Amino acid sequence: MASTLSRLPEPYRNESEVVGALLASLDHSLNWDRAARIASPWAHAARDNPAPFWALESLLKEYPIASAEGLALMRLAEALLRVPDVETAVALTADQLGRAEFDSTQDGPHRVLANLSSAAIAVSKKFLLDEDKTPPGLVKRLGAKAVVAATLRAIQLLGRQFVLGRNIDEALHEAHAQREAQPRRCFSFDMLGEGARTEHDARRYFASYRSALETMASHGPRAAPESSDGISIKLSALFSRYEVAHRKAVMEVLLPRVQALVDAAAQANMNLTIDAEESDRLELSLDVLEALTAHATRRFPAWRGLGLAIQAYQTRATAVVQVVAELARQHHTRIMVRLVKGAYWDGEIKRAQELGVEGYPVFTHKHHTDISYLACARLLLSHREIIYPQFATHNAGTIAAIVQMARAAGAPFELQRLHGMGESVYREVMRSEPGLSLRTYAPVGEHRDLLAYLVRRLLENGANSSFVHQLTDESVGIEVLLASPLHTCVQSGQRLPRQLYGVERPNACGIDVSCAAHVQPLLEAISATVVPPVHETSSTEARSAMVALQSAWPAWNATLVADRVKIMRDAADLLEARFRYFVSLLVLEGRKTVPDAVSEVREAIDFCRYYAYQAQSRMLPVVLPGPTGESNELRLRGRGVFVCISPWNFPLAIFAGQIVAALITGNTVAAKPAEQTPGIAHVFVELLYEAGVPRAALGMLHGAGEIVGAALVAHQYCGGVCFTGSTQVAKSIQRALAAKDGPIVPLIAETGGLNAMIVDSTALPEQVVDAVVQSAFRSAGQRCSALRLLCVHESVADSLIEMLAGAMQQLVVGEAASLTTDVGPVIDAPAHTNLQQHIDRLQREARLIASTPMNEAYSRTHIMPVAFEIRKVSDLKEEVFGPVLHVMRWGGDIETLVHAINALGYGLTLGIQTRIDARAHRIAALARVGNVYVNRNMIGAVVGVQPFGGEARSGTGPKAGGPHYLQRFCAEQTLSINTAAAGGNVELLAKAGKAAT
Repeated sequence: MASTLSRLPEPYRNESEVVGALLASLDHSLNWDRAARIASPWAHAARDNPAPFWALESLLKEYPIASAEGLALMRLAEALLRVPDVETAVALTADQLGRAEFDSTQDGPHRVLANLSSAAIAVSKKFLLDEDKTPPGLVKRLGAKAVVAATLRAIQLLGRQFVLGRNIDEALHEAHAQREAQPRRCFSFDMLGEGARTEHDARRYFASYRSALETMASHGPRAAPESSDGISIKLSALFSRYEVAHRKAVMEVLLPRVQALVDAAAQANMNLTIDAEESDRLELSLDVLEALTAHATRRFPAWRGLGLAIQAYQTRATAVVQVVAELARQHHTRIMVRLVKGAYWDGEIKRAQELGVEGYPVFTHKHHTDISYLACARLLLSHREIIYPQFATHNAGTIAAIVQMARAAGAPFELQRLHGMGESVYREVMRSEPGLSLRTYAPVGEHRDLLAYLVRRLLENGANSSFVHQLTDESVGIEVLLASPLHTCVQSGQRLPRQLYGVERPNACGIDVSCAAHVQPLLEAISATVVPPVHETSSTEARSAMVALQSAWPAWNATLVADRVKIMRDAADLLEARFRYFVSLLVLEGRKTVPDAVSEVREAIDFCRYYAYQAQSRMLPVVLPGPTGESNELRLRGRGVFVCISPWNFPLAIFAGQIVAALITGNTVAAKPAEQTPGIAHVFVELLYEAGVPRAALGMLHGAGEIVGAALVAHQYCGGVCFTGSTQVAKSIQRALAAKDGPIVPLIAETGGLNAMIVDSTALPEQVVDAVVQSAFRSAGQRCSALRLLCVHESVADSLIEMLAGAMQQLVVGEAASLTTDVGPVIDAPAHTNLQQHIDRLQREARLIASTPMNEAYSRTHIMPVAFEIRKVSDLKEEVFGPVLHVMRWGGDIETLVHAINALGYGLTLGIQTRIDARAHRIAALARVGNVYVNRNMIGAVVGVQPFGGEARSGTGPKAGGPHYLQRFCAEQTLSINTAAAGGNVELLAKAGKAAT
């Protein structure tokens, strides 16, 4: 049987075309007006008799997440339960509650409780103090602790409304109590937990699932999976590398675990559903489902309880239904399908924008998702012999439409709702349609595990466009609430990813390495590419080149700005057209992993377009104010010959950014690439010639820095230097420029950093570990922005360090061209020797936390990622350019920590992981760094989005990829003309004459 990868369309398709096909499939099979008439009484009754005050829809009515109050409470609920130290808990509570005014005077059925809760919060705020104020007195400190204790208790009580039980025994007890009131009700238990970061996490989640199945099985036999309770599992919770690139490991490690759970469910005749996750894992989920279907039908041919959740917001949802039906048909079985709208929408949109792909894998209009949901429902019902549909929705109109279609098809089905949600709507549905089957999707777990789940549910159902939100908003009429979704929008709900920065500056095209259609041609290109040889330049040739470039400068400087802009835009287009070739060069010569190489080519494209866009306006003359009879104008022009010296760690992006900025501002350029990567530089220079840059205006000079670079910098015609590299070399260039006779020329230097990340006890550990691993070890740590020092609050250090150590064990050290590789080789033998010497010293002076396993065959070319614990910030003496992380614990005043980091003397990047907004802003204000990143990784600055550069020992500025960069390459000239010198001020006299008339 063919892999599911070949049976699904590409994820990035034209939304209008997809929706048009879906609408055509629904033609004549759905009468929406009739469905709306059926649903109208349900909606009216649900609005007139809402769910209890603590139900989600009621809370959203009192505190909408679009409001400051709702957002503050959501963020407080997300973080407070995991904070172990009282001082931080007080600061977090003060920070979030202080951002809103809880002075509600609500009307409605819950006005007493709503007003009472708002009043209590308003009073509590008086005992809390802002992050940057002086310490409170004893009464206020005691009051603050009492407020936090009460808030903790309130959040725990809130959690109980959305979690059926803290463990499976509690959940089964509660389910039994609810079944006494509604005997036909079934449950699908979801053991709370997000994706595993470590093997320990994966085994823990597996044990939780297996224990739940065993406990449920002990309660007796079941007649059929559709009439019994079941369990929902997340594949990402069972294996930390649940990724397309690691498909082989998924099948070797994850699959046996899921098969063991399937066996347990089948033996008890219960249903087991695989939950839906992000779209880049869709094909992998279907591959796992295919293997599980074959396994289950072979071992338990009569069992019909295997299930899959399908997200209707994915543009490929109907195709997924067809794949599932094909699997069921081939294996002569029936598969249960839970149809959901989808809960990762914002993440999917952001990822597509970051990738620069052609479209989105999800619909950008909510009603398009509704159309897809109905089209999927029709398909599911048409396969009634091989699919058992489970419709998870809280939308009264959708429910009515499904009931209508199911009866017409004569197909069995069930409805599903989330525990703690949709109570009022389903109360009315079941009252009018008592024969329907209803299953509750019920989270099970400790309240601290609720956080990510609850926030996702709130975001999904609290959005302004959601049915649950609009049901609580009485200003939305029932006819609007139940309006037909069966139409296509003319425009997308979001700018397409390529249009992210506007029409004049297209987002660079991208490749999704999780998409087979994208990655296969790329791998073929890598195999076919040969890095070209490059002539090595002598110091004599370098000096001759400077003379020639000086001679060519006047003509290039006189070239119209519009013409230079066009050349750079054409260069960007050529780069896109040869995208795979440049990726291949970066992998082969630059020793980059495939994802890193893809990102770098995109960055080079962005530099060409961004500087072209900036030059359009910033290189034009500026008219200045002045007295009558005089004109004043400020002009920018090139300085002469700019020497651009770039590093090996970004041999295309930084090389391109420097050259393009210098050329587009009217300078000729002597470009010296790193000795290790001349082939990439040579190919890009040839591309610029092809785009229209005169050969006389740009010369590439390859050779050793102490020979070629020194000759270029020392030359009398050097009009400026743009350098990226080590602090030591930057200082030597600075001294050489200062020692020269002649003009004073600018030095633009972007150098290294001892970059730190500060983590407090409010941060989400999984998010922190993801950010740390990416920041410290991606690109084998060979980025000037890479994380070198991780500072973790002492109250959470033990557990976070343990998780980090486990995550490091899952990294793959390997060949750059392999998609499974996380950490490739270091650039050359000298770099390897320096790094190994530093690690040897740390072995003697610090405590080893973890090292990533590495094949002995890579011992001469790779450095395995390592993490050591040090005692204080000052133990870190110098920049270590590789996958070496230093970790320390901190406590007490955070200002002391920031001052210690500042004292290192570098100022490039800083990461902050906290849920206390005021603390993040306070740290950023104190830090002497160029780039601050909050609650994300510290690498991958995007041109025009995160202008990049540091201060102190980390560089001179201005920031590359920022609005002030081009001006530093220019000389300024003011032209003042006395227009009244010849015969008086004609213009002023004319105005005076008109006024007199």
